[in-house]
Amino acid sequence: LMGDSVADGATRVGLFGIGLDTYWPQFSGLKERLEGYQGVIAQRLTSLGCEVVDAGLVDTPDRARSASRLFTERNVEAVFLYISTYALSHTVLPVAQGVAAPIIVLNLQPVPAIDYETFNALGDRGLMTGEWLAHCQACCVPEIANVFNNVGVDYHLVTGWLEEQHAWEEIAAWVDAVAVRRTV
Repeated sequence: LMGDSVADGATRVGLFGIGLDTYWPQFSGLKERLEGYQGVIAQRLTSLGCEVVDAGLVDTPDRARSASRLFTERNVEAVFLYISTYALSHTVLPVAQGVAAPIIVLNLQPVPAIDYETFNALGDRGLMTGEWLAHCQACCVPEIANVFNNVGVDYHLVTGWLEEQHAWEEIAAWVDAVAVRRTV
Protein backbone atom coordinates (compact mmCIF):
# COMPACT_ATOMS: atom_id res chain seq x y z
CA LEU A 1 0.00 0.00 0.00
CA MET A 2 2.73 2.45 0.87
CA GLY A 3 4.32 2.37 -2.58
CA ASP A 4 1.19 3.82 -4.15
CA SER A 5 0.17 6.28 -1.45
CA VAL A 6 -0.81 9.81 -2.32
CA ALA A 7 2.13 12.20 -2.58
CA ASP A 8 0.78 14.67 -0.03
CA GLY A 9 0.12 11.91 2.52
CA ALA A 10 -3.66 11.92 2.10
CA THR A 11 -5.44 8.72 2.99
CA ARG A 12 -6.87 7.11 -0.14
CA VAL A 13 -10.34 5.75 0.51
CA GLY A 14 -12.93 4.10 -1.65
CA LEU A 15 -16.53 5.23 -1.49
CA PHE A 16 -19.60 3.60 -2.95
CA GLY A 17 -23.28 3.85 -2.32
CA ILE A 18 -25.75 1.04 -2.76
CA GLY A 19 -29.23 0.87 -4.19
CA LEU A 20 -31.39 -1.28 -6.40
CA ASP A 21 -31.47 -0.57 -10.14
CA THR A 22 -35.16 -1.48 -10.41
CA TYR A 23 -36.04 1.53 -8.24
CA TRP A 24 -34.77 4.24 -10.60
CA PRO A 25 -37.49 4.02 -13.28
CA GLN A 26 -40.16 3.57 -10.60
CA PHE A 27 -39.30 6.57 -8.41
CA SER A 28 -38.51 9.75 -10.28
CA GLY A 29 -35.54 11.66 -8.87
CA LEU A 30 -34.65 9.05 -6.23
CA LYS A 31 -31.32 8.04 -7.77
CA GLU A 32 -30.21 11.65 -8.18
CA ARG A 33 -31.23 12.47 -4.62
CA LEU A 34 -29.23 9.54 -3.25
CA GLU A 35 -26.23 10.48 -5.40
CA GLY A 36 -26.48 13.96 -3.90
CA TYR A 37 -26.25 12.51 -0.39
CA GLN A 38 -23.23 10.48 -1.48
CA GLY A 39 -21.70 13.66 -2.87
CA VAL A 40 -21.99 15.22 0.59
CA ILE A 41 -20.15 12.23 2.04
CA ALA A 42 -17.40 12.47 -0.60
CA GLN A 43 -17.00 16.16 0.15
CA ARG A 44 -16.80 15.57 3.89
CA LEU A 45 -14.24 12.77 3.46
CA THR A 46 -12.17 15.09 1.28
CA SER A 47 -12.33 17.76 3.99
CA LEU A 48 -10.94 15.15 6.41
CA GLY A 49 -7.84 14.93 4.22
CA CYS A 50 -8.82 11.92 2.14
CA GLU A 51 -8.34 11.29 -1.53
CA VAL A 52 -11.73 9.81 -2.40
CA VAL A 53 -12.01 7.16 -5.09
CA ASP A 54 -15.76 7.30 -5.71
CA ALA A 55 -17.26 4.28 -7.47
CA GLY A 56 -20.68 5.92 -7.53
CA LEU A 57 -23.95 4.20 -6.80
CA VAL A 58 -23.58 0.42 -7.03
CA ASP A 59 -26.95 -1.08 -7.86
CA THR A 60 -26.15 -4.38 -9.63
CA PRO A 61 -23.64 -7.21 -9.10
CA ASP A 62 -21.80 -6.13 -12.28
CA ARG A 63 -21.33 -2.61 -10.90
CA ALA A 64 -20.15 -4.15 -7.63
CA ARG A 65 -17.45 -6.12 -9.44
CA SER A 66 -16.42 -2.94 -11.31
CA ALA A 67 -16.20 -1.03 -8.02
CA SER A 68 -14.06 -3.79 -6.53
CA ARG A 69 -11.66 -3.62 -9.49
CA LEU A 70 -11.49 0.18 -9.26
CA PHE A 71 -10.67 0.09 -5.54
CA THR A 72 -8.05 -2.60 -6.06
CA GLU A 73 -6.44 -0.76 -8.99
CA ARG A 74 -6.37 2.50 -7.03
CA ASN A 75 -5.02 0.72 -3.96
CA VAL A 76 -7.48 2.22 -1.48
CA GLU A 77 -6.61 1.98 2.20
CA ALA A 78 -10.23 1.72 3.39
CA VAL A 79 -13.66 1.46 1.80
CA PHE A 80 -16.65 3.47 2.94
CA LEU A 81 -19.89 1.73 2.02
CA TYR A 82 -22.75 4.23 2.10
CA ILE A 83 -26.13 2.58 2.49
CA SER A 84 -28.16 5.08 0.50
CA THR A 85 -31.34 2.98 0.39
CA TYR A 86 -32.45 -0.62 0.51
CA ALA A 87 -30.20 -2.88 -1.55
CA LEU A 88 -29.52 -6.57 -1.84
CA SER A 89 -26.43 -8.08 -0.27
CA HIS A 90 -25.29 -9.39 -3.65
CA THR A 91 -24.61 -5.78 -4.66
CA VAL A 92 -22.25 -5.39 -1.71
CA LEU A 93 -20.48 -8.70 -1.27
CA PRO A 94 -18.33 -8.59 -4.46
CA VAL A 95 -16.81 -5.32 -3.28
CA ALA A 96 -16.24 -6.48 0.29
CA GLN A 97 -14.65 -9.74 -0.80
CA GLY A 98 -12.62 -8.16 -3.58
CA VAL A 99 -10.71 -5.50 -1.66
CA ALA A 100 -8.02 -5.97 0.94
CA ALA A 101 -9.01 -2.95 3.00
CA PRO A 102 -11.17 -2.25 6.04
CA ILE A 103 -14.87 -1.75 5.28
CA ILE A 104 -16.66 1.05 7.13
CA VAL A 105 -20.43 0.85 6.65
CA LEU A 106 -22.14 4.24 6.76
CA ASN A 107 -25.73 3.98 7.96
CA LEU A 108 -26.42 7.72 7.64
CA GLN A 109 -29.96 8.98 7.14
CA PRO A 110 -30.31 12.29 5.30
CA VAL A 111 -32.05 14.00 8.26
CA PRO A 112 -32.49 13.19 11.96
CA ALA A 113 -36.07 11.97 11.35
CA ILE A 114 -38.59 11.70 8.53
CA ASP A 115 -41.05 14.58 8.46
CA TYR A 116 -44.09 12.33 8.88
CA GLU A 117 -46.58 15.18 8.60
CA THR A 118 -45.32 16.02 5.12
CA PHE A 119 -44.82 12.34 4.30
CA ASN A 120 -48.41 11.41 5.22
CA ALA A 121 -49.77 14.42 3.33
CA LEU A 122 -48.30 13.12 0.05
CA GLY A 123 -51.42 11.02 -0.38
CA ASP A 124 -49.94 8.91 -3.17
CA ARG A 125 -48.50 5.49 -2.26
CA GLY A 126 -45.91 5.68 -5.05
CA LEU A 127 -44.64 9.07 -3.90
CA MET A 128 -44.69 7.87 -0.30
CA THR A 129 -42.67 4.76 -1.18
CA GLY A 130 -40.09 6.86 -3.03
CA GLU A 131 -39.79 9.19 -0.05
CA TRP A 132 -39.51 6.25 2.33
CA LEU A 133 -36.74 4.74 0.17
CA ALA A 134 -34.81 8.02 0.42
CA HIS A 135 -34.78 7.47 4.21
CA CYS A 136 -34.29 3.69 4.20
CA GLN A 137 -30.62 3.50 5.11
CA ALA A 138 -31.05 1.21 8.13
CA CYS A 139 -33.33 -1.22 6.25
CA CYS A 140 -30.60 -3.50 4.98
CA VAL A 141 -27.99 -3.06 7.71
CA PRO A 142 -28.99 -6.41 9.31
CA GLU A 143 -28.82 -8.22 5.95
CA ILE A 144 -25.40 -6.76 5.13
CA ALA A 145 -24.08 -7.47 8.63
CA ASN A 146 -25.36 -11.04 8.49
CA VAL A 147 -23.78 -11.69 5.08
CA PHE A 148 -20.46 -10.13 6.14
CA ASN A 149 -20.49 -12.16 9.37
CA ASN A 150 -21.29 -15.39 7.50
CA VAL A 151 -18.40 -15.00 5.02
CA GLY A 152 -15.90 -13.53 7.48
CA VAL A 153 -15.70 -9.97 6.12
CA ASP A 154 -14.45 -7.59 8.80
CA TYR A 155 -16.51 -4.40 8.88
CA HIS A 156 -17.31 -1.47 11.12
CA LEU A 157 -20.61 0.41 11.36
CA VAL A 158 -21.23 4.12 11.79
CA THR A 159 -24.87 5.04 12.45
CA GLY A 160 -26.39 8.50 12.52
CA TRP A 161 -27.55 11.14 10.09
CA LEU A 162 -25.75 12.89 7.25
CA GLU A 163 -24.81 16.11 9.06
CA GLU A 164 -24.57 14.72 12.60
CA GLN A 165 -21.39 15.85 14.31
CA HIS A 166 -21.03 12.68 16.39
CA ALA A 167 -21.21 10.48 13.26
CA TRP A 168 -18.56 12.57 11.53
CA GLU A 169 -16.32 12.45 14.59
CA GLU A 170 -16.54 8.67 14.41
CA ILE A 171 -15.80 8.72 10.66
CA ALA A 172 -12.83 11.04 11.27
CA ALA A 173 -11.52 8.59 13.86
CA TRP A 174 -11.67 5.81 11.26
CA VAL A 175 -9.80 8.00 8.76
CA ASP A 176 -7.16 8.68 11.41
CA ALA A 177 -6.90 4.96 12.20
CA VAL A 178 -6.36 4.13 8.53
CA ALA A 179 -3.63 6.79 8.32
CA VAL A 180 -1.92 5.34 11.40
CA ARG A 181 -2.17 1.84 9.91
CA ARG A 182 -0.37 3.09 6.78
CA THR A 183 2.35 4.72 8.87
CA VAL A 184 2.92 1.62 10.98
